[in-house]
Amino acid sequence: MNLFELTRALVDIESTTNHEQNAADFLFAQLSLLAARTSGRLERMAVEPQRDNIFAAWGESIVTLSTHMDTVPPFFPSLEDPEFIWGRGSCDAKGIIAAMIAAAEKLLDSGATNFGLLFVVGEERNSAGAKVAAANPRGARFLINGEPTENQLALGSKGALRFEVTAHGKLAHSAYPELGHSAIHSLLDVLRAIRLIPLPEDPLLGPSTLNIGTIAGGRAPNVVADHAQAEIMFRTVGDPEEIRQAVLTAAAGRAEAREVLHTPAVRLAGFDGLPTTVVAFTTDIPTFAGAWGQPFLIGPGSIHLAHTAEERIPKKQLSDAVEIYAHMVKQLLATGAAQG
Repeated sequence: MNLFELTRALVDIESTTNHEQNAADFLFAQLSLLAARTSGRLERMAVEPQRDNIFAAWGESIVTLSTHMDTVPPFFPSLEDPEFIWGRGSCDAKGIIAAMIAAAEKLLDSGATNFGLLFVVGEERNSAGAKVAAANPRGARFLINGEPTENQLALGSKGALRFEVTAHGKLAHSAYPELGHSAIHSLLDVLRAIRLIPLPEDPLLGPSTLNIGTIAGGRAPNVVADHAQAEIMFRTVGDPEEIRQAVLTAAAGRAEAREVLHTPAVRLAGFDGLPTTVVAFTTDIPTFAGAWGQPFLIGPGSIHLAHTAEERIPKKQLSDAVEIYAHMVKQLLATGAAQG
């Protein structure tokens, strides 16, 4: 398959988080063909039953190109026009997978070896695939992680701090609210206090932010609610301890605030000749924790279109990414550094 055909084939496989195996099987089959004719090696890296990372290498995996197979819901298939490929995962991150595979083919055609490809599950939820990969390194000294940065090298990315906030109440007839206690009212009071938490800023990464992502609770409009829950996420720019303690204080005596995820903010190195940016989203890079070498963050597509009904990726950026990835791998193999 050519670059655009491969992108569309990947987009057309539903692989929302926890349902990535069909995409993993497809990639294993595609990379088996490439490995067979180029003396590569290929393996499945089990994460959970029916959830595998896919790893391929040619020689030593000194430089590894990596991104994720999973997407956010809802799934919708690909479309193509002269400028874009559309569909869920087109820019986050199946177009990136296709560009990395095309870059691998280009490198192999030029006689290059000692690089690898690593495609992981679970990035969109809890980095389950990256956790397993971090525990099973393959000797890489450099990791080129792909996320949509419009082919600019990210010098930093914000962290994430996620909580589930749960309130409990007492059922009663809504005509007699004094006989019960509304969990929804308690939750709303806690969320209001959380929204008033002062958030830090960073000269490079910018301001921390808060998103209340989900709210659920109650049984009926004429019943005082006995249960309510919200999921919230902070995008952090440094040590999250003050935010963490402020959330616990806001919830104290009114709700339970349970931390379910913390991904630290990161600062990253530049690379000769590549334009730079800073991103507010989180990636698998902190979860890899250096186990796959010094990280770089770059990929085609715009994060502003990821996770939306308008998700798409410019074909030109896809093609350019192939050249960028191949160039980065060659330079890192030749010089052992991001500077030539």
